Amino acid sequence: MIKCIASDMDGTLLNSIQQISEENKQAIITAQAQGVEFVVATGRSYQEATYVLAEAGVNCPVICVNGAEVRSKAGDVISATPISKQLTREVAAKLGEQDVYFEVYTNKGAFTVDADKAVSTLVDIIVSANPEVNREEIIFAAGARLRDGLVHTVEDYEILFSDDEYQIYKLLVFSFDTDKLEAAGKSLSAFDDLAVSASGRENLEVTNKKAQKGLALEAFAKAKGISMAETMAIGDNYNDVSMFEKAGRSVAMGNANYEIKSLCDVITDTNEESGVAKAILEVL
Repeated sequence: MIKCIASDMDGTLLNSIQQISEENKQAIITAQAQGVEFVVATGRSYQEATYVLAEAGVNCPVICVNGAEVRSKAGDVISATPISKQLTREVAAKLGEQDVYFEVYTNKGAFTVDADKAVSTLVDIIVSANPEVNREEIIFAAGARLRDGLVHTVEDYEILFSDDEYQIYKLLVFSFDTDKLEAAGKSLSAFDDLAVSASGRENLEVTNKKAQKGLALEAFAKAKGISMAETMAIGDNYNDVSMFEKAGRSVAMGNANYEIKSLCDVITDTNEESGVAKAILEVL
């Protein structure tokens, strides 16, 4: 029997316009009413994740920033696994050498040194994956990252690196130049204390090696007295693989690529077809 369900957000729980469908919402509420623990496991910051969850009226614990931080339903920090400041500086220097854009995720939200790039990059990613969507609507939705304080602008990331109030959880790298992205990934492979994954073809997600969704989910379930055999993980991309490897039931979205699907026990419908709801209802 499944007692804990973990779901990724982008490309999984969320549709192309970054919203949780009514079907997905009702399936989550039904699961919670039956005593099943539902937890979101996302690469997003806590602030970005709860912005969307609150909009849909979904209240649940959040494994955020790929497992670098775990928060309770009430928003309390349960655990945090940052990257050391010195290592962060070294990684940032490597990315600078590769001339790729990146954002820094911290315990106080996400930061960029280029506000226009923060919006345009997200728009390009969404539109490239969903060419049928209205670009103007996506531009407005992506702009909410800045308008609503989900992403903050700083002149230099060193401001974050030198301030003890900020813990560095993740560096999110973006590039539509495949060669540049590949070169950036190779340059980071030299750091043994890092985990480098991806949530899309255009990005790299860099965290502490101990900050992975699967490890965070395992610790979360254990704290609830739930075995991994009683846990289901739903996702669509490479930063979900660590969950697939740990969970007793792994579910790939219909929009996931072949390699991701081949790693999972079950394939559900796409994120546009409320595949999460189908996966949840199948195990209740």
